[in-house]
Amino acid sequence: MRIGIDLDNTIVCYDEVFRRLAVERFDGDSIAASAVKDHLRSTLRAAGREDEWTELQGAAYGPGMKDAVAFPGVGEFLARCRKAGADVCIISHRSRTPYRGPPYDLHEAARNWLSGAGLWSEAEAPPVFLELSKEEKIARIASQRCTHFIDDLPELLAESAFPDTVVRILFDPHRRHENETRFMRVGSWRELDERLFLQ
Repeated sequence: MRIGIDLDNTIVCYDEVFRRLAVERFDGDSIAASAVKDHLRSTLRAAGREDEWTELQGAAYGPGMKDAVAFPGVGEFLARCRKAGADVCIISHRSRTPYRGPPYDLHEAARNWLSGAGLWSEAEAPPVFLELSKEEKIARIASQRCTHFIDDLPELLAESAFPDTVVRILFDPHRRHENETRFMRVGSWRELDERLFLQ
């Protein structure tokens, strides 16, 4: 078994990062300061403020990433994989710098977060692939011969180029895709642990 895992919004939870950035940037604005990522994105886009959303996302995935946390249960899931002899790799799609705003190094931010997250020892660190496009991400999933891949985006899992032999797992902690039946859908890392290893 070789399990590929997406990084952003799958391993890394940005909920508090986006709330803090919303308070800092939109205090007194009509946008709710408590907005989570999806609500914030849709609200800004509906108001014709796409550029502000793009800059905000760059700040979250750049310097804001130091304040992000791992989703509960990720560490335990990775430990279970090691115990079961399952290989793990991390395959993410993110640009090198934001499309708008300051030119933060988003790859460096991701690698720094992973090295300091405490999810594994240095000897146990899985390979990390940060791809520049969705197509490259899918190609990497194939070249790594993943048997399973976990991602928070159903549209990625549904891509026609996605390898047919890979078990596609939708990570849906906020229960936004409850009607999705094309893939195995889990709401937590604990649930995935039970479904993969305790059956």
